[in-house]
Amino acid sequence: MANQDETLRQLMLAAQQGDRHAYTRLLGDCQLWLRRYFARRIPPSQIDDLVQDTLISLHRKRASFDSNRAFLPWLAAIARYRWIDHLRKVYRADETDLNEDIHAQPEDDAIASRLSLDTLLACLPEKQAEVIRLVKITGLSIAEAAARSGQSEALVKVNIHRGIKRMSAMIEEV
Repeated sequence: MANQDETLRQLMLAAQQGDRHAYTRLLGDCQLWLRRYFARRIPPSQIDDLVQDTLISLHRKRASFDSNRAFLPWLAAIARYRWIDHLRKVYRADETDLNEDIHAQPEDDAIASRLSLDTLLACLPEKQAEVIRLVKITGLSIAEAAARSGQSEALVKVNIHRGIKRMSAMIEEV
């Protein structure tokens, strides 16, 4: 990781000096890194657009990169802001106005809650989402979830805690 960060930092420094080949390589390496970063956070069909938006932001912000700092945390900060903007856009696009004639039924609330929960779980790493579903939704014990998921009981507890914490943070950001 440190080696990759140093390589990317050197490519960025060369790109800031006008080296086109370094900049092309930097964008290619960043694209691969961003795909992995976003793969755990959004549905696969939305990754390409978000990667491109982030690369555009990187291009616009490249002059602000401090040569004395690490590159990957700087890139991760840009990616995080783009991801948050993407989530806001997605959630706003899902909002619809109801006519006064239409009244929400209790089943509609349950369906909406389930869709929201599924959306949040899709943003988590698979192991975290799996144990949250098993314990918190299906109602299995920690031991049963550990046996079914192949994780230790301690890891199941940690993954549940981290997953719920991450979902809470996502809700607060929106």
